[in-house]
Formats: sequence, C-alpha cells, structure tokens
Amino acid sequence: MAVEVTDATFEEVVLKSDKPVLVDFWAAWCGPCRMLTPIVEELSSDFGDKVVITKVDVDAHQEFAAKYGVRNIPTVLLFKGGEVADKQVGVAPKTVYSDKLNALL
Repeated sequence: MAVEVTDATFEEVVLKSDKPVLVDFWAAWCGPCRMLTPIVEELSSDFGDKVVITKVDVDAHQEFAAKYGVRNIPTVLLFKGGEVADKQVGVAPKTVYSDKLNALL
C-alpha cells in the first residue's frame, strides 16, 4: 500500500530514506491520476520493502510539488539518496515504472 506523504512528512519519508522512493503527485479530481492509482498499488506489492512507494495530494500539500516543479499531474518522481533520480509525467504502462525502480536498486 502506498504511503500518503504530506508537506510535514516528505523530508523524513522521502528525502531521508535509505531505499529508492517513488512519489506519485496526484489529485482526487484528476482522471489520469485515478488511472495510475492501481499501478502504484501493484508496484507497492511487487517491490515490497525494497522500495518506498508514496503519494502526495497536490491540492492539500503543495510545498514539494512546487519545489520540484510539478506542473502536470500525475507526475511520478523517483528519488535515491534524497535526490531526484528519474521522472515520469503522465500515465505510463506499469513496466515503465518497474524498469525505472529496478534501475535504482
């Protein structure tokens, strides 16, 4: 299950993680975001505790979306060692996200 991250928890959960982190920036009103949700949940199951899978609601928590230049949603940022290592804007097939995560392991 993806971890809901807020502006208050982003640094601890994402930036200080010793594992690769996938961050799904989304909003409830966004149709493509709803299409991505089952993919993100499957990735969470597939990768287990090897990576951290998170979601940030950009309507409620805008600080880090702004900091990382998220202008379109869904946007998925992949972090390793507290730095952005990869990015995917828009919905892509599950294999795209899997490949990006595997490259960070």
